[in-house]
Amino acid sequence: MTSINNNINISNTNHYTSLDHSFHITLYTFSQYYLLLLFFKMSEENGEEVQKTRPTPRLNERILSSMSKRSVAAHPWHDLEIGPGAPHIFNCVVEITKGSKVKYELDKKTGLIKVDRILYSSVVYPHNYGFIPRTLCEDNDPLDVLVLMQEPVIPGCFLRARAIGLMPMIDQGEKDDKIIAVCADDPEYKHYTDYKELQPHRLMEIRRFFEDYKKNENKEVAVNEFLPPSTAVEAIQHSMDLYAEYIMHTLRR
Repeated sequence: MTSINNNINISNTNHYTSLDHSFHITLYTFSQYYLLLLFFKMSEENGEEVQKTRPTPRLNERILSSMSKRSVAAHPWHDLEIGPGAPHIFNCVVEITKGSKVKYELDKKTGLIKVDRILYSSVVYPHNYGFIPRTLCEDNDPLDVLVLMQEPVIPGCFLRARAIGLMPMIDQGEKDDKIIAVCADDPEYKHYTDYKELQPHRLMEIRRFFEDYKKNENKEVAVNEFLPPSTAVEAIQHSMDLYAEYIMHTLRR
């Protein structure tokens, strides 16, 4: 107990030195620390009794264990399943919020969503934009998807979507097609099955955004005519197959 009391005195001395440059410890403060010490001692004894009947580590042990191990977060591209209804209904991860000028994108190394840039033009993303997990395209990125729904959602979340079309696009000479989809759990949009069911002006907005959003960066983008949902489903299936081939090739190495 003498060594414990000495530790308490030293702890209190350091504590009050940093706060008010005083080495004076009041009896009231000492009593508080002493009662706290007794409380922890009783807690440890109770914990030992619980440990005998239930092999669950105490909270402090769990904290120390987690601090001594590297935390590994789930990677949205590889760890999130595409969903049992794919390629027709699939999970997708939202990178960019509807109405945002911030170009977020997946950091493929960490799995975090990073800020790539702020758009150079005075335009905003017309709908939530992201990617389909466990897919792979020729540009070594997951397949892009634009999701029509009522509300903007936060970057990094995932939702269920249904493909209603495909927008062929060439970005600086490279193929960069976009899946046009609707949120499968939005009562206003979930009944759409074909992009032709949308208002023509809505399609014009989408096309115009992708034609213009890189102009002030002196980057050329060409958007071709929208293709039917069957083509979109084929593109998703193809990207799923490419991803599976890549994984198998990686495992063989």
